[in-house]
Amino acid sequence: MSLTVAAFYRFLPLDDLGVLREDLRVLCRDLGLRGTILIAPEGVNGTVAGPEAGMDALLGGLSARFGISRDELRLSSAEDWPFARMKVRIRPEIITLRDASGDPLAKTGIPVAPKDWNALIADPDVLLLDTRNTYETKVGIFEGAVDPQIEQFTDFKRFVEDQLDPAATPKIAMFCTGGIRCEKASAFMLEKGFAEVYQLKGGILSYLQEVPAEESRWRGDCYVFDGRVALGHGLAETLWTACFACGAPLSAEDRAAPSFEAGVACLHCAGTKSGEETAALRERHRRITDIA
Repeated sequence: MSLTVAAFYRFLPLDDLGVLREDLRVLCRDLGLRGTILIAPEGVNGTVAGPEAGMDALLGGLSARFGISRDELRLSSAEDWPFARMKVRIRPEIITLRDASGDPLAKTGIPVAPKDWNALIADPDVLLLDTRNTYETKVGIFEGAVDPQIEQFTDFKRFVEDQLDPAATPKIAMFCTGGIRCEKASAFMLEKGFAEVYQLKGGILSYLQEVPAEESRWRGDCYVFDGRVALGHGLAETLWTACFACGAPLSAEDRAAPSFEAGVACLHCAGTKSGEETAALRERHRRITDIA
């Protein structure tokens, strides 16, 4: 099976969200797509998968409703369904920061194309900042980047306020998986007084797709929020898997650890479950293995 996966977002004012949700749900159902689309008063954010013909039709719907063009899609492929079902949900924000400072609908950082990114981050006056969570940075990160060591995006604002000084760090270059977190974070940082804020256009996914591996300053793979777990250069699927019990990404070395038990526990969550929970996970994995 060959499937196309499309990641997209756009900040734009939206209303009548209930009607829009139903329209999108019907569109994706009729096209045989699976994935997640979030809508909020500030815009749309989604990743969906399906046959190529269905994805072409989806683009027409995204263009008509949100003005999203093909150039704004981060397209990759999957050998099997990376999502179990299709979900369209209404949220207060399409990427949750829970802070009114900075409005991505009003002003954001300067987008930098992947082909120009290496030159920007080679500047010694630029602070290269990852906006992703710790379980993502474990899988891969740009050489020389600052990892904020956050567990969720809402913690990013506290990292900025506690650890960064606008006067001492006039130039910031930020990156994330597909660009949405950087766009919202850049609006927040501009509001906090940072003079120059740049963001990787299209995120890591666009960089890995467009920049040749021999020129890349990316180290490792890129965590993605679907069944593929991580993608490499050229957006090729990798050997990373995820722990069923806690969701942590697992490398081959992680799966070789003594504490790893397929479907039950990994080195990150071993010993954290009750006896009943562990037994239930073990029985679930046994049933799945028997069916397979």
